Amino acid sequence: MAKETILLATDFSPASRPAVRQAFSLSKTTGATLVIAYVLEEAIPFSPEGYVLPRVYEELAQAARAHAQKRMRSLLALARKTGLQARGLLLRGAPHEAIVRAARAHRAGQIVVGTHGRSGVSRLILGSVAAKVIAASACPTLVVPAGRKAKAGRKP
Repeated sequence: MAKETILLATDFSPASRPAVRQAFSLSKTTGATLVIAYVLEEAIPFSPEGYVLPRVYEELAQAARAHAQKRMRSLLALARKTGLQARGLLLRGAPHEAIVRAARAHRAGQIVVGTHGRSGVSRLILGSVAAKVIAASACPTLVVPAGRKAKAGRKP
């Protein structure tokens, strides 16, 4: 029998810490493998002064990737220190699409994702990655708002 997999989607922000704690707890309780995913969003190659040279753009992208790798290593070390079997993924693309693709590719039985708890105009403009993951995912998604209790979300 295959071991269950839980996919934790994180942006490494303080708002995602409750989701990290929840995913660690679920993984420990169920014995599931934890796959930690972070999506590297594409930087916009423009600045207030105009176009950014490709070399500068590439340097910015490399710096962002190196920073994400460092944060991922820290989170994986913490997971392993608590006795979890975990691996990390650095993904590219639209966050909700990359998360759902990774969950499918790794046959995750559940996705755990945090939310910043935006509402009103900021949610309308920025959207909600968590809401989009719920809508697009075939597996149950646990949404953990920053500073609040977890809410189960699943499209019917």
